[in-house]
Amino acid sequence: MTDDLPNPALLPAGLSDLLPPEAAREAALVEAMMEVFATHGYERVKPPLLEFEDALLTGSGAALADQTFRLMDPVSQRMMGLRADTTPQVARIAATRLRDVPRPLRLSYAGQVLRVRGTQLAPERQLPQLGIEIIGASSAEADAEAATLGVEALAACGIADVALDVTLPAMSPALLDGAGLQGAARNALARALDRKDAAEVTRLSEEAGPPANFLPGLLAAAGPADGALAALQAANLPSAARAIADNAAEVIAAIRRRAPALRITLDPVEFRGLRYHTGVAFTLYGPGRTGELGRGGRYISGDEPATGLSLYPDAALRAAPRPAAAERVFLPHGSDAAAAAALRRQGKVTVAALSPTDTARGLRCTHELRDGVAVALEGN
Repeated sequence: MTDDLPNPALLPAGLSDLLPPEAAREAALVEAMMEVFATHGYERVKPPLLEFEDALLTGSGAALADQTFRLMDPVSQRMMGLRADTTPQVARIAATRLRDVPRPLRLSYAGQVLRVRGTQLAPERQLPQLGIEIIGASSAEADAEAATLGVEALAACGIADVALDVTLPAMSPALLDGAGLQGAARNALARALDRKDAAEVTRLSEEAGPPANFLPGLLAAAGPADGALAALQAANLPSAARAIADNAAEVIAAIRRRAPALRITLDPVEFRGLRYHTGVAFTLYGPGRTGELGRGGRYISGDEPATGLSLYPDAALRAAPRPAAAERVFLPHGSDAAAAAALRRQGKVTVAALSPTDTARGLRCTHELRDGVAVALEGN
C-alpha cells in the first residue's frame, strides 16, 4: 500500500529546493549586490509576498496579470495575488507611503517572486529577484545609472566581462504608426519584425510602399551599438521614432561615460522584457553560456517617470566563480569556548559535538580543535 503514496520529495513543476552549499552561496551573492546598491544611496524596502489583486495588478502590474497566482483572503474575503515581479510593488510604495519623499527616489529590494508559467529555456516558476528603482527621474543619466550599477553589482560577485544589450520596445509601434499601417498588414509586419524574419519584413515592406522601406535596414542594424546608432541616424524615421532613436543615443553615451569598457549592443526593433517598459530597455549577459543575469529599463511609476533594474541571483549563482570552501573545525566535547570563538573570527566554521558519538568525519569537518589549535585531518 505504501507504494501508492506520493513521493514526499516531489515538488510542483518549476519549483525546487536549493541545498547546501548553494543556498548559502546565493544568499551571500544577494547581500554582496545589495551592498553595492546601498553604497550608491539606494534604500531597501520589503514589500509583502501577497497583496490585494486590485492594487497589485494596476499600473505597471497590469502587464503581469497572466503570470499572477490568485487566491481568496479568508479574512477580508477579497482576492489576493502573489507577486510575479517586485517592481510594481515598489512603484506602489513610492506613490503612497513615500509620496512626500523628495525625488529622485532611489529604492532597492530583494525577495522571491512566483509566476504561473516558466519558459522552455527558463522553466523555473519561483525565482529570487533583487534590484533597484529610480523614481521621479526622466534623464538619460538615470537609465545609465541603473544599467551600470547592475554591472558593478555583478562584478562584486566576481562576474566579469558582462555585456549590455539595449532594446527599444516603443520603436516598432512608432515605425508602424509612421508607415501608416493598420489592420492585417500591420499585424503581419509586427509579427515578422518580432520573429526577425528578414525575408518576410522585406516582402511586407515592399507591399506597404515607401513609408516602410527603411524597416529591413533597421532589422539588419542590430549588433554593436555604434553601427546600430549609425543606421538609426541615417534612416528617414518618423518623428516619434526619431525621438526614440535620439534618446537611445543619449542613454548609450551616458552609459559609456560611466563604463567606457562595457560591451554594448543595440537592437532597434527587438522587444525583450516585461510589458510595462516604455522607453530604453536593457539586458545584462554574462560570459559564455551563462544567459541573462538581469533586465531593466524605463517605465511609468504611477504618474512619475521611473527606471530600474532586476538582477537574477539564480543566474548569478551559475556565473559567479565558486569560492574556496571554508574550513570546518570539529569541536570535541569540552572544547575551549574562547579558542572556538577565535576560529570563527578568523572566518572558519566550527561544528560542536552534541553527543559522544559525533565525529569530525561524520560531521564533514576538515579540521579538529586540539589543544586550542585547528589541526587538519588526514586526507584533506
